[in-house]
Amino acid sequence: MRILRTLTTTAAAAVLLAAAGCGGDDLESGGDGGSGGSGSDDKGTVVVGGQDFTEMQVMAAIYEQLLEDDGYTVETKLVTTRDVYLPELASGGVDIVPDYLAGLTDFLHTAKNGPDAEPVSSNDPDATLAALEPLAEEEGIAILPPSDATDQNAFFVTQEYADQNDLETLSDLAALGQPIKLGAPEDCEGRSDCEGGLTNVYGLDITEIVPLDFGSSQVKDAVANGEVQLGETGTTDASLEQLGLVLLEDDKGIQPAQNLTPAINAEFLADNPDLEDLFNELSEALTTEDLADMNLQVDLERKKPADVAAAFLEDKGLL
Repeated sequence: MRILRTLTTTAAAAVLLAAAGCGGDDLESGGDGGSGGSGSDDKGTVVVGGQDFTEMQVMAAIYEQLLEDDGYTVETKLVTTRDVYLPELASGGVDIVPDYLAGLTDFLHTAKNGPDAEPVSSNDPDATLAALEPLAEEEGIAILPPSDATDQNAFFVTQEYADQNDLETLSDLAALGQPIKLGAPEDCEGRSDCEGGLTNVYGLDITEIVPLDFGSSQVKDAVANGEVQLGETGTTDASLEQLGLVLLEDDKGIQPAQNLTPAINAEFLADNPDLEDLFNELSEALTTEDLADMNLQVDLERKKPADVAAAFLEDKGLL
């Protein structure tokens, strides 16, 4: 989930250094990093970082294989939260991460201006990118052009409930005037893209937030079983239809632009300018539908992220 947290201490950075894993391998057991798939180590080592959930496991594997094919040796380090890997990206302990446009923007904004600072992101990707670039530059981070592919937070109900009440949008749900239990992480309360937006923008009567992990099987079961009426996941969650669940459209735009965006340590990019063309080509090829399909292959078909990444890159002609 793209949540906002404050910058962590040096101890948290040490956690990152201990959390090495390889795309497609057991991310908790500590893999041996990339093997330089093209057989050439001439370009040296690059460290790919990011968050440890399905979509980022796949994106990290895509980054790893692209870099290996281009002659780099790759080490991949995935951790739980942005506040662990971003200080390392700024300092050079990590070289490149796939990240989400608004999540990265608001994280750096609140790190600079305090946790109560109003978000500077919006559902306009161009405006959000304009807000992000100077914040990232101050931290020694270069932002490459975002992809059109996006994964925003979203809310779902059962297909049966939607059909019974003619629901397509969150506004439709609010118009019912019914009390709603929401299954979402604890930090949802008050957030403009979660309970705060649902309450203040849509006028939903959220009577309780049942603490359930973002997009988890537990929150999906809770909605399916009627424990809660509304659950939170991402727009690229391709498992919903098979589970009898359906997303409601965010018709009032409380979700900011979460386009997939490569973020690179600025000094590393200056030393390796070829990376810009490499990742621009990837961003031009990646779509939201690709993200959803790859997530489905990992979560439901139990394929390894590395295998899914390889098939995607070959299909797009990037390997």
